[in-house]
Formats: sequence, C-alpha cells, structure tokens
Amino acid sequence: MRIVIALFFALAALLAGPVSAQVSGQVLSVETYVEEWSEAKQQWVRVEAQAEEGADRFAASAPKSAQQSDAIATYGPFRAIDQDHAELVGVTDRASPADFAALLADFPALKTLKLIEAPGTDDDLANMKVGRMIRAAGIDTHVPHGGSVRSGAVELFLAGANRRIDDGAEFAVHSWIDAKGRQPQDFAMDATPNRMYLDYYREMGMTSDEAVKFYAMTNSVGYSDAKWLTAQDMRGWIGQKEATQTVFAGATVKPVFMVTQDVASESEVKVQPRIAYLDLDALLP
Repeated sequence: MRIVIALFFALAALLAGPVSAQVSGQVLSVETYVEEWSEAKQQWVRVEAQAEEGADRFAASAPKSAQQSDAIATYGPFRAIDQDHAELVGVTDRASPADFAALLADFPALKTLKLIEAPGTDDDLANMKVGRMIRAAGIDTHVPHGGSVRSGAVELFLAGANRRIDDGAEFAVHSWIDAKGRQPQDFAMDATPNRMYLDYYREMGMTSDEAVKFYAMTNSVGYSDAKWLTAQDMRGWIGQKEATQTVFAGATVKPVFMVTQDVASESEVKVQPRIAYLDLDALLP
C-alpha cells in the first residue's frame, strides 16, 4: 500500500533474507512504489517523484505449484480454471478491477476464487473495489493447503461470501506506512485513512467492535515487521472452528513486497515466503 517503487535484481533478493532455491538461469526482481494520503483529494495518491526511495514490502516467490497452471484464461493476477473456479496468483494493482470484471463477464457462473500465492496489492482502493466485486457476485474464497495470503490479499480472502481455510494455509499482516513515515497510530481512529478500512470491514459483515479489534491486530506489528497467522489463527479471527464452516468477512490492506521469478529451466524451485526490508537510511536522501 503506501509504498516506494524500486527495481532490484538477484543481489537485492539475496540481501532480503535467506531463501532455498535450486534453479538454473533464475532471474529475481523486486518492485515497490509509494503512495501517500492526500488531505485535499481525500484518497491515497501515487508519489511518482519518490520512485527511487526505499520502503518495505512483503517478499515472497511463488512456489512451483503456483507457477504451474491449468488455467483456460488469464486476467492479470486472476486465472480461470473452469466455469466455476478461478485462482489468484500474484499482486493486484490499479488494473485489477477491470481484470476481475472481464473475468466475471467471461465466466458469469464463477463460484469460488482460490488464493494460491497472493502477496498483496499495489493499489489499496483498487483492491477494495475488487473485494466489493467478490462480495457482490456472491463468490466464495478458498485458501488451500500451502496457500499463502499476505497483505492486501487478506482483504480479498475476507471478502468472500463464504470463506474456507485448509490446514497448512498461511496469512501475514502488518501495519502500513505512507511516504511521510506516518502509520495508523499517527491518525485519529475516525480519520479517513483509518476509517476507510474500518468501514470496509463493516461493509464486509464485521460488527464495529470486530472491525476495530481486527484492524488493531493487523497494526500490532510495525511496517518493518509482520505478524504471521496459521490457518487456525485466521479461523479464530473470522469465527471459524473448522475448515468447513463459514462466517462473516472483513479485510486488511497492507504493503506488499514482491519477488518475481523467471525460471529458464525446469529445475525444482523450493523458495519459502520471506519478509524483506530495504535499508531506508541507505536509500533515502
């Protein structure tokens, strides 16, 4: 969400933290960018002039299972598997509402969106719009065993009309930060930057108390950290006891730090999701 954009290659990925990879001809890249809150426009605004400054993002590379696809059609990070099922693999951005609308137009009977490798979003407002589209269409969301849902992707999962979490799924949340270094606690709870998330949670079915508690949990760690949740942890937050139950929905939107891979061979790829942080002191003027 409030982020800086920069392009790094293999060296940046190595500095981000230890990973386990066995790939021949693998190219790694990282992309981030910044948005800040505009009081005048009352919305988040992309800060192009600060494109070379540093910030934090979730770092994760898609496992081999996420890179392989049985898709019959693709729409940005969304891919249709059949008339009833689609998957999310990748980061949502400002084009995602149009991508998702195209998916729905071509597959009007879509019933379930499976979140496979979902690092987050590059555009919070667009991401919320997709979430509302998921809810309006009555689409269920499902995180399978091994699925990883982080940052703004958590909001898309919680937007499902019904939500299913398989054992072995993982989630991660953390606080946002804008280009001026401000975090949620720097604004009053009823100020627009905080209220737009709380309003979204309530719109998705949370009570006011549930929305406040969930938002506080997501902001319980700073922007340079992350709170990892197991399948059972997330079920607790949405009121589930078992993977087969369904409950109310909510959302959270956080920064995403994306590591992509271009694999030049069919070698085995075993890369675990990590959190990577740039050295702000080194990158900021």
